[in-house]
Amino acid sequence: MSALLSSRNALAGTKLWLLHVGNIVADAGFVMYGVSKIPTVLSMKGTFNNIEILQGSMSTVSTPRPTHNRREMVMISVLIEHPTEGLILFEVGPGKDYPTVWGPQLCDVFARINYDPDQELDAQIEKTGHNIKDVKAVIMGHLHLDHAGGLDFFKGTDVPIYVHEEELKNAFCSVATKSDLGVYFPSHLNFDVNWKTFHGKVWEFATGLTLRPYAMLLGTRPDYAFSRYVDLTNTGTWLFTSDQYIVKENYEDSTPQGWFSRDHAQWIRSHQMIQSIKKLKNAKLVFGHDKEIFYSYKIAPEFHD
Repeated sequence: MSALLSSRNALAGTKLWLLHVGNIVADAGFVMYGVSKIPTVLSMKGTFNNIEILQGSMSTVSTPRPTHNRREMVMISVLIEHPTEGLILFEVGPGKDYPTVWGPQLCDVFARINYDPDQELDAQIEKTGHNIKDVKAVIMGHLHLDHAGGLDFFKGTDVPIYVHEEELKNAFCSVATKSDLGVYFPSHLNFDVNWKTFHGKVWEFATGLTLRPYAMLLGTRPDYAFSRYVDLTNTGTWLFTSDQYIVKENYEDSTPQGWFSRDHAQWIRSHQMIQSIKKLKNAKLVFGHDKEIFYSYKIAPEFHD
């Protein structure tokens, strides 16, 4: 594993901003396996105590309508100012007026909460002292609707939109065959975006900025997404996992995404890879939607270098 890791730090002057581009709430069963549960305390004649029965969405005679946990989450983007590459944007959030785009049925499942116009992608970039029109490249971890809506800002421009080849194929196929509508949206996948694909298992995009794909396997076919780590001079390595880990428990408890998860074995392989990177580079982790972890770091307009 160590032979595949870049040993070079970012160039002096590289800066990184964490952008807050929205808040959603959903049944926690989507993001953690077995989390929509009812704790039941049993006593087995003193042999076992406090055994917790994980029932998930299952109803029982005693509890025909189990109460589900709900999880508040953030949606994020990352802006990097690189000395040779200029402004690089990692993921673009849900986009403007996304509840209208998503529709009432989907918004009933993944509901927008605590909205403020300050959370719009262009407004967040303005907080850093830059303009969204100054972005030189966009890197997409994956193309699900809550990550790709902001691509509207780049329609009809020459700004390259980098995504793994397999993820782009799967996204277009899902929309064309209507096999995974609600995860990918047709309006986010069109030909007036300057798509650029990359291939393989590791790509050093620029000095100090490395991409590593993993198979998230959400939906009916594999969705190839990737994590990215950034080496900074003063604050070290930052590892952005995208939705390999939607919330911190996915990583800390080695618990796959809940109802989203499809291939446990593949998730474990990706999990072990990210654990190795974190250990070898002492990386700071930023998960796809974890509110607590996100706010534990400085966010825009403050930066990391």
